[in-house]
This record gives sequence, C-alpha cells and structure tokens, in this order.
Amino acid sequence: MASKLLRAVILGPPGSGKGTVCQRIAQSFGLQHLSSGHFLRENIKANTEVGDMAKQSIEKGLLVPDHVITRLMMSELESRRGQHWLLDGFPRTLVQAEALDKICELDLVITLNIPFETLKDRLSRRWIHPASGRVYNLDFNPPHVHGVDDITGEPLVQQEDDKPEAVAARLRQYKDVAKPVIELYKSRGVLHQFSGTETNKIWPYVYMLFSNKITPIQSKEAY
Repeated sequence: MASKLLRAVILGPPGSGKGTVCQRIAQSFGLQHLSSGHFLRENIKANTEVGDMAKQSIEKGLLVPDHVITRLMMSELESRRGQHWLLDGFPRTLVQAEALDKICELDLVITLNIPFETLKDRLSRRWIHPASGRVYNLDFNPPHVHGVDDITGEPLVQQEDDKPEAVAARLRQYKDVAKPVIELYKSRGVLHQFSGTETNKIWPYVYMLFSNKITPIQSKEAY
C-alpha cells in the first residue's frame, strides 16, 4: 500500500447523495472531508474578507466567483498538506480545476451519475438547517421531529432552489459547468463514474475503489 497522501475529489449534481458518500469515505478511510460549502458558511459567519465577498454574490442570487472560492480553498488545502483529503464542491469549474492543478496531482476523481427524476424527487424532499448546513431528507434521513433540526431544535427550511420548478434549471447549470471538468479528469485517467438511484447500492463500489488506494479503518458493512 502506498504511503503517499491520497488526494481525491467527488463530483455530482445537487441531490446526488454526495454528502452521504463523503461522510462514509471520511469515516471508512480516515480522510479529511473538505466541503467548500462548509468553509464558505464558516467564513461568512466569521465575516472574513473572503466570506464577505462570497456573501455579496449569494445575496444577489449569483454563484460565488471562481477567484473567491479558489482563494478560500487554496488556503484550506495549504493548512492540510500532511493529510489525506477528499474535496467536495471544489473544483466546480475548469478555472478552479486548473488552480488546483498548480498545487497537487489528484489520485481519484469520482462522479455520481443519478437519473434526473431521482434527483428531482430527492431535492423536493430535502430540508436544510441553514446555520449548520445539515441536510435532511424526508425519505431516508428525516429529522426526529418534523420541521425541526435534531441538534439545535431550530426550524428547518426548504431552499427556494430545491423547489421542483428550480431544480431543472439547477441541474442544467451543473451539467454545463461540470462537463469540461469531468472531461479533463477523464482524459487523465483518474475519473471513476458511479451510476444508480440508491446511495447504498453505489457505496460498495466506491468503497472498493478507495480500498485499492488506501487502507480502510472501518469495514463497508458499517452502514
């Protein structure tokens, strides 16, 4: 087994189960799960310069610009040089992928291909705790009390862009932006695609792929 540090990225549209797969990979293999959404929320909360720049875009309903998210993620990666990591939500665009290239070489990129209807159903059943970013799904991980966050007891909200009419536009936008990134990693031979409608059925294959690169600390049956 190589002692080299593992550098991995997960790609997938909203509702693809990316968050769940990331948690499982992190727990099974001891990787740091680095979520761009999590770091953005932290920086917005702390009113950092990057956080304020991101907040301005979000309040206007725009995507956070490449240079802002890249700057944020580069500083996070810089402080984790000695750790195995899994990136989630970055790189989203070719510009971001090229910036990442400058500081490391990726070992694995996994992309989750989930049918459109499944994504639409999942997103319409998705409720969020805004302050923490915790995500609930009414079908497979509902809150203990309907409409209320398990940990803080605060109300859950359904995001405007999770409502059915907005989902199709979001997925189209994801596809357009992700396509060149997926093509780039495909051409390098590091891309692995997983298709299906259920995270639990995809998971054993993802586990097997990572097991070939890094020693597990927890068995796949733990879920």
